[in-house]
Amino acid sequence: MELSTSSSTSRSARAGEASAQVREYLAFQVGRELYGVDILRVQEIRGFETPTRIAGATEVVRGVLNLRGVIVPILDLRHSMGLPAEIGVGTVTIVMNLKQRTVGFVVDGVTDVVGLSPADIQPAPELADGGRGTFIQGLGELKVEGREQMLILLDADQLLGHLGDSEQALLAVSM
Repeated sequence: MELSTSSSTSRSARAGEASAQVREYLAFQVGRELYGVDILRVQEIRGFETPTRIAGATEVVRGVLNLRGVIVPILDLRHSMGLPAEIGVGTVTIVMNLKQRTVGFVVDGVTDVVGLSPADIQPAPELADGGRGTFIQGLGELKVEGREQMLILLDADQLLGHLGDSEQALLAVSM
């Protein structure tokens, strides 16, 4: 009897360890691609509101919103990924906490929250310049409507590092 209790305890401990390693990601769409960010970095998901434009801002910085007394810079992920900045029916703003800042990212839509274990995530590929995408954390595979689709996992903090000097300066001013 004692052996089976010990055995079931160790089985449940292993199952607990496996579930503890699973991390949840918010999956969202930009263009035709699916991206994901650690759900713990997401503060809220909001329907798109036109932000107040800031003089001198580049196309990546759409402007700022006042969210419950906090001025939040709003960045357009479509534009920063080389796509035309379009606002569609499903367009939303994902508000995230990054590097002690609150920043909103405009995306084409949110699809789901998905759990991935380390075994489900492949490392970011090497790029033509010999480096890795600075803001790509890894690649996960999802089954979407019966077919497999790649989920590009983003390092949320590195998204800010991807911005140019003028965008960084505007973010610093709006904080």
